[in-house]
Amino acid sequence: MCLGIPGEIVEIMADREDFALVSVAGVKRVVNIGLLTEDDESLRAGDWILIHVGFALAKIDEEEAAHSIRMLEGMGQAYADELIALAQSESARSESARSESATEVRP
Repeated sequence: MCLGIPGEIVEIMADREDFALVSVAGVKRVVNIGLLTEDDESLRAGDWILIHVGFALAKIDEEEAAHSIRMLEGMGQAYADELIALAQSESARSESARSESATEVRP
């Protein structure tokens, strides 16, 4: 069994149509939506999706998303720990990207 986490699409990436910026509990991540767009699924900002390891697996409605969030919150500390890890991984990724661009050699 896999766990899908609900996230709300903030924007479809203009330069990479198979990717979207998604908000998961306030943390914004880039998620691959190619599995859904492959099936001609229409996605846009404001839509809710279920995410597993960086891939959108299904489009869901807001009611289902709210129900899933309540269920996850019912897990207590385990869910809270996952959200902290998600936020920290995004912070580390952002810091790494800033560090790499600062060390780029320009002609």
